[in-house]
Amino acid sequence: MKLERLVGERFKEKPADCVVDSHGLMVRGGYIKPVANGIFSQYTPLKRVCMKIEKIIREEMDAIDGQEVLFPVVLPAALWDESGRYESVGSELLRFTDRNNSRMILGMTHEEAAVHLVREYANSYTKYPFMIYQIQTKFRDEARPRAGLIRVREFTMKDAYSFHTSQEDLEEYYQKCYDAYNRIFARAGVPEVVAVASDSGMMGGNLSHEYMLLTDIGEDSIAICGECGYKANLEAAECITEKMENGQTEPLTKVHTPDMKTIEEVCAFLKEPADKSCKAVVYQKNSDDEYIVIFIRGDLDVNETKVKNFIGDNIHPAVITDDCDIAAGFIGPVNFKGKAKVLIDNSLKEADNIICGANEADYHYTGMSVKRDVKNAVFGDFAKLFDGGICPCCKKKTISISRGIEVGNIFQLGTKYTKSMNMTYLDKEGKAQYPVMGCYGIGVGRLAASVCEAHHDEYGPVWPMAIAPWQVHLCCLRSDDSAAKECADRLYEELQSRGIEVIYDDRKVRPGVMFSDADLLGVPVRVIISPRNMEESVAELVTRDKSVQEKVAIDKVADKVKELILKLM
Repeated sequence: MKLERLVGERFKEKPADCVVDSHGLMVRGGYIKPVANGIFSQYTPLKRVCMKIEKIIREEMDAIDGQEVLFPVVLPAALWDESGRYESVGSELLRFTDRNNSRMILGMTHEEAAVHLVREYANSYTKYPFMIYQIQTKFRDEARPRAGLIRVREFTMKDAYSFHTSQEDLEEYYQKCYDAYNRIFARAGVPEVVAVASDSGMMGGNLSHEYMLLTDIGEDSIAICGECGYKANLEAAECITEKMENGQTEPLTKVHTPDMKTIEEVCAFLKEPADKSCKAVVYQKNSDDEYIVIFIRGDLDVNETKVKNFIGDNIHPAVITDDCDIAAGFIGPVNFKGKAKVLIDNSLKEADNIICGANEADYHYTGMSVKRDVKNAVFGDFAKLFDGGICPCCKKKTISISRGIEVGNIFQLGTKYTKSMNMTYLDKEGKAQYPVMGCYGIGVGRLAASVCEAHHDEYGPVWPMAIAPWQVHLCCLRSDDSAAKECADRLYEELQSRGIEVIYDDRKVRPGVMFSDADLLGVPVRVIISPRNMEESVAELVTRDKSVQEKVAIDKVADKVKELILKLM
């Protein structure tokens, strides 16, 4: 198409509210326009990118016997009542009532709809296994949308659901999806995406992986072992700590620590390092405001996801009141009498000679031994793994923490949804069984933004050929020159006749404006026709990443472009 007819404007300056490069470039380049917080309209360039991503996804899902279906965006709350998620999912789920006073939701994920679609059909073991998938709009009422398309409220997603008669069959298919996802991201131009073990969260299930594009602007933290290759989302990574050398066990001693409520203040006063202390972190359960006190080694941080998974409820930072018998700033596990559930991190399991709160204002204990002084302790892994920490796999101190954007996820769901929604089949013996499920998601818009984040320069995106909005950007400099215009028009027609996608710029604008717009559109191959080149009967052939810059005879341009496209696919 001709650039002068392309709907949308391109801008020189990045808007002030764009905090990441991909967001700024997509606004400047005429890819997106904000409609509301976390909700965007897509202009033609981004729509074409997303359509190509969807094509890749469809090809790879079809290759592993996926069958495309389509679920509604609006669903009755009754389906989510069946699974139990209508109440358990937080405010991210948008609930509303229609004109008939029926409770409805906007789908943020479609496990319930998938079970509803096939539970009558799949009533015999002979119908299994199978996988259904859709590419559909979803809505998640995200509290803090950010970074353009990377964290939004309305989004397009491919979600797939597989159904099996055994865990072994699920695991075999899970591996096929795992491999298919690697192919999808490689074909989309981000082979550097890595799969990491993850927390299943509200999805449920026992095993899950996230596909992460490692980048400093990512909001997820990834633990990576440089020795054995272990990778996991920090939310799911086990934190292993060494037993501290504490010398001879000392008696429990109460020490006056006036107005010292933080670990830093107390340790400085007592001249001990933070790893010789125990700190308390207090939360409340969202469901009933019950207090949860986590005791953890003073130099570590609490992993809230691990706490939520352990107690089976969402949590929030506590508001400590006078009637809960918790001495804020002086909380300790010895003789704790507060009205709260107490959990102790594994980092304190073998701890001796530790500083901790004395549960009395202005006092702490020294010499605390968990084994000796804390009876009926409930231990668990509640700490965040840290940079330089011990790898849960090879047990070496080789963990590094990186940032990443989640571009896809896969889950082994088990029978969480089929059991709660009473989906059964008859096995070979005629006995009713619950099918085992897997689910597999990719955010289309987020993947497009992530590719832009991974492949751009200061001037604009550098789109991989496989998902670029167009394959060739044809620039006619000085379109008022009849020879140059005639040559460019002819080349435009010839390239299109060969099935090549061309965006053609023959506007009467300065070369700087033309090239700036071309950079923002990020098309992989640029062909430049100008009066000066016409004098030599050549055209300039330049790739967006500047790896190719050459002059080609006019009658050879179409052949050379076709060859270059195939090379870059």
